[in-house]
Amino acid sequence: MKRFWGAVLLALATANCTVGPNYHVPARATANAPGANGAFVNGGEAAFAQAPLPDHWWRLYDDPRLDGYVREALAANTDLRAADANLRHATFAIREAQAAQTVSTSISASAADTRAAGIDILSFPGYNYTLGGAISYPLDLAGGIRRAVEATRANAEAVQAARDQVRVTVAAAITRNYVTVCAANRSLSAAEHVVGVQRRTLDEVRRLFEGGRATAFDVTRAQTAVDQSAAAIPPFIAERQAALYALAALMGRPVAGYPRELQDCPVPPDLREPLPIGEGAALIRRRSDVRAAERSLAAATAAIGIETAQLYPQVSIGGAMGFASLFSTIGSGSNFGGNIGPLLSWTFPNLSVAHARIAEAGAAAEAADARFDGAVLLALQQTETALDAYVREIDHNRELRQARDSAGKASSQATTLFRFGRTGILDVLNAEASLATAETAVAASDQALADDQTNVFLALGGGWEP
Repeated sequence: MKRFWGAVLLALATANCTVGPNYHVPARATANAPGANGAFVNGGEAAFAQAPLPDHWWRLYDDPRLDGYVREALAANTDLRAADANLRHATFAIREAQAAQTVSTSISASAADTRAAGIDILSFPGYNYTLGGAISYPLDLAGGIRRAVEATRANAEAVQAARDQVRVTVAAAITRNYVTVCAANRSLSAAEHVVGVQRRTLDEVRRLFEGGRATAFDVTRAQTAVDQSAAAIPPFIAERQAALYALAALMGRPVAGYPRELQDCPVPPDLREPLPIGEGAALIRRRSDVRAAERSLAAATAAIGIETAQLYPQVSIGGAMGFASLFSTIGSGSNFGGNIGPLLSWTFPNLSVAHARIAEAGAAAEAADARFDGAVLLALQQTETALDAYVREIDHNRELRQARDSAGKASSQATTLFRFGRTGILDVLNAEASLATAETAVAASDQALADDQTNVFLALGGGWEP
């Protein structure tokens, strides 16, 4: 038996191995596929540039106010504060796992009266004491502790990637609500312009009615057109205020402290240059959710080693020393004792259970592998979808502007013809209604275009960098 234990310990000490698979990104992973690392399908459009995405993409708008809001939000946002705390928690978990590799000590002391009902029940009858300490150092011959540290570190890096994703989301939310405020004001201005045109028509119809050249019915229809267009104004104001309140919350302010200086922003911020989008390989490296999934796969792979290490002895070197005797002989050298040597802890495993746990860890790693592939595919899908939507909205916006210009020209022509009695009031009202619809559509498209820009940057996953 001694020879058996000696052989086991000698083999482990000589190998000092780390059991379980060593992690690397699987060669067959989607992240390594050529189609995932090249140019985007829509990357050749004139709206995009192949230049790398800058760290702080919102600065492309060259808007100091927007930049200031993003900085404030990244410093005070409550979701980010929670994410930072989660990251600190994960970092301390690494320290805890690493501490298992260091020396551990313990001190113990006790005192007892060993007489019960006049009967001495121990070899030291009367009041006796024990006082001692122990020290041990784990050899971690199978590498179970090293695998635990490896898994904990990978989990912490996944938490950091999750924190980075919150930063991306917060920066995009600030930009989106900033755009919404300005776009709502743009829509409000368009609606007020239409109302102004219709009010002038109403005044003209009233003048003609007073001169006997129009009917009361004409006046009523003109008044109805004004009222309908005016009814569109309050929702735009509500949309603007909701975005202002959202900005306050994102920046960690009470709602009463919403940014009133932004309330009169006339138009959404605009990019004068093509959007820099880079390529697929950079996207995979940058996207926080992809990085989190890859680090989770690394942690799951290390967990296989943790379970495999349970098949081997847990060996540590240590010793203990102390005193034990009656109180009457306390401090006597003859009461001192101690020991030093390897401490072997090995519960013979139920091999079926042990291998089942290893298989469970392997299955969990396979699931993490699938989630990693899924995260890459989702990143590519979201990015291509955002790029395509942006390009189509550019075309849509251009056509709407042409229609708006035509509607404005038709409205002006109808008004002139009506003044000279060449057409009826109904033609004027129809032309103005078309103008109102076209103005509203252009304003909505302007907002969608700016919103699509944010979607592109959000899909590209930038903005988490310090």
